[in-house]
Amino acid sequence: AHNGVMLPPLGPMVRRYGTVAADPHNAELALKSGAAVLVYPGGDYEVFRPSWESGKVDFGGRTGFIRLALRLGVPIQPVVSIGSQETALFLTRGSRLAKLTQVDKLLRLKTMPIMLGLPFGLMPAIFGHFPLPAKITIQVLPRIDLRERYGEDPDVKEINRDLLTSMQDVLTSLSEERRLPVIG
Repeated sequence: AHNGVMLPPLGPMVRRYGTVAADPHNAELALKSGAAVLVYPGGDYEVFRPSWESGKVDFGGRTGFIRLALRLGVPIQPVVSIGSQETALFLTRGSRLAKLTQVDKLLRLKTMPIMLGLPFGLMPAIFGHFPLPAKITIQVLPRIDLRERYGEDPDVKEINRDLLTSMQDVLTSLSEERRLPVIG
C-alpha cells in the first residue's frame, strides 16, 4: 500500500494482513518469499484520473512491474475493474498542484487530485470523502507467463503495449455492459 496508508492509525491494522509499503524492494522480497503481490502499476496517477477517463487504462508509462516480473520469473495476472470512479467526481489529477505543494516529495504523491465529493464539496482528494454508492465490477484476466509468451529476451515496451491493449479491451467491454452509475 502507499506510504500514507501505512501510517497510524490504519498502518498497524493493515500490516497484520500482510500489507507492506509499496516499493520495488518490498515487492521483490514478497515475491521471493512466495507471496502473491497485488500491484497497481499506475498508482495514484491511475486511481485519481479524471472521472471522464474512467474507461481508459493508463499507468502513466510505468513498467517497473514488468521488469520485476521478468527478473524474478513470476507471471503477471491482470485485473480490470470499473465503477470506483463513480464514488465522486474527480476533476483533475492535479499533477502540477502536487509539485507546487511539494506533496510529490513529502508524501510520494505524483498527483493532488481535485474532486467534487461529500461532505466537503470541491476539495483536494487527499482529504478524503464519503464515497457515493457505486457498483464495482472486477474481471480477472488469464495469467501471463512472460518468458513463455515473449521469449527469453522480451521487449518490455512490447509487453506493456500488449498488456495495456488487452486490459483496455476488457475495460471497454465492461463499460459497454454498464447502463447507469451506481447500479451498473
